[in-house]
Amino acid sequence: MLSPEQIQALCDASRPKLEAMRESLRAQGSALVAFSGGVDSTFVLKVAVEVLGERALALTALSASVAPEEEQEARELAGRLGARHVVVSSNELANPNYAANPTNRCYFCKTELYDLCEAKRAELGLSVVLDGFNADDFKDHRPGHKAAKEHKVVSPLAQAGLTKDEIRAWSRALGLPTWDKPQMACLASRIPYGTSVTRDRLLQIAAAESELRTLGFRQFRVRYHQDVARIELDSVEYPRFFEAAVRERINGAFKSLGFKFVALDLEPFRSGRLNEAAGITPQAPAGQGKAEGFPLPVVG
Repeated sequence: MLSPEQIQALCDASRPKLEAMRESLRAQGSALVAFSGGVDSTFVLKVAVEVLGERALALTALSASVAPEEEQEARELAGRLGARHVVVSSNELANPNYAANPTNRCYFCKTELYDLCEAKRAELGLSVVLDGFNADDFKDHRPGHKAAKEHKVVSPLAQAGLTKDEIRAWSRALGLPTWDKPQMACLASRIPYGTSVTRDRLLQIAAAESELRTLGFRQFRVRYHQDVARIELDSVEYPRFFEAAVRERINGAFKSLGFKFVALDLEPFRSGRLNEAAGITPQAPAGQGKAEGFPLPVVG
């Protein structure tokens, strides 16, 4: 978690980036924000509403791969920001390419999302679709960004050069409750590549993670391995997990959901574990930092 001193320093250093982002959005005139309720898309929506007012619209797509808690949180956040907000159904599971769970699964999911965004953008006559892709995301395996480029989605955070820590710092400074929200990802990311994604498996994972969330855990994943649920936790949460009553409750709850075995990974949680297991090494694409839509501003 960022300290108050770190937050101030990050905001001071990145202020020109934020101002450049505001100016770029103002020039667009109107926008639809692909809004998940996570740290990045919430920040994009906050700035878009500040700059564009009623000409900014948030769109949230829901499917079995989205944790139930995320739907309610997205609705509450949009309301808190005073944003117009629409919720639509996404059906990426109907695509056999997605369900087969290849290493570029996210491409098919994002294609479905941006099809929905583009349809609503065109219907309402808005200028552009915005996403929450940030400058640090170039360092990770992000096949969904290919779908964004194909749909001419604009990535204002990446274009301004804003990093994850800078986004969290500004979120705190602007009073957003998401500033310290744990990293989130769709539930399909809990299933190893090559193991098919099904509605039943997603619901099983969602229920297991809801149980951990109810117990007060914040940063975790429940990885699906057929009969085995492998829990990844942030190391700071280990002491609570090792309380006998907590372990007993988790074990009983997970087995009632259909898992036969429940295991704690000895390596603390960090994103990208399944990518590493699949031998995927993130590489920044050519033209890193030059996201589509409008040119990168020069900041000092």
